[in-house]
Amino acid sequence: MSMEIRGPLELPARREDIELRTADDLTLVGELSLPETAEPIATLVTLHPLPTAGGFMDSHILRKAAARLPALADLAVLRFNTRGTSSPRGTSEGAFDGGASERFDVAAAMDFARERALPRPWLLGWSFGTELALKYGREHDVQGVILLSPPLHRATDDEVAAWAGDGRKVVVLVPELDDYLRPEEARKRFSSIPHAELIAVEGGKHLWVGESQTRRVLTEIVAAVNPSALPLPTEWPLA
Repeated sequence: MSMEIRGPLELPARREDIELRTADDLTLVGELSLPETAEPIATLVTLHPLPTAGGFMDSHILRKAAARLPALADLAVLRFNTRGTSSPRGTSEGAFDGGASERFDVAAAMDFARERALPRPWLLGWSFGTELALKYGREHDVQGVILLSPPLHRATDDEVAAWAGDGRKVVVLVPELDDYLRPEEARKRFSSIPHAELIAVEGGKHLWVGESQTRRVLTEIVAAVNPSALPLPTEWPLA
C-alpha cells in the first residue's frame, strides 16, 4: 500500500524549531528538517519570496521542499523568516529592509549551517530570495545558488556579472509565463555568467502553482544538489 506524494503531505523527517542570531542583534525564527535516519548528503538554505507580498518561510515550494526532500533525497532543509516576517512558526525580529540589512539574515543562516556542520550548503532563493542569493551568496561557503523565478529587481547587473568569475554553480529556473522575467529576457540578463544553467520551464508561472509545477521545481533542485536521488518517487509506502 502507498499514497501519492502531493499537496501538503509531510514525509518523515527530524524537524526542529530553530533561532538564528544576526550580527545586528536580531533573532530570526526558522526550522531545520533533516532525513529521519540517514545523514544529509547536502543542505538547502532557503530564502523566501518578498514578505511585503506575502512571502515567508512557508511559501509553498519551500514548505514542500522541507516536507519531502529530507525523505526523498537525503537533504537537509533550513527555512527561516527574514527580519520582520511572520509565519505560523513565529515572527522574526526587526523590519523589512528591502534587501539591504537582509544581508545579515543570510549570514546568520550560513553561520548556523556551519555551526551545525550541515554538509554542502546551497542557497535556494525564490523571487525576492533570489536577489539575496545573488547579492550576498558569494560571501559564503556555498556549493552554488538555485534561483527560482528571479525578478532581477534588486540585484544589479554588476552583482549578477560578479558570479562570472566564481566557479560555483548558478542554476536559474525561469517560468515561461513569469510575471516579471521571462526566459528570453532572462537569457540576456544572465548572459554575463557564462556557466549559468538557465532552465526555461514550459507553462510555468512565477508562483509555481499546481502539483506538476511543484514536482518539476523539486526535481530540478535535486538534479543540481543530489542527482543520484532522481527520479523522485511520486508514491510513499504506507507502514
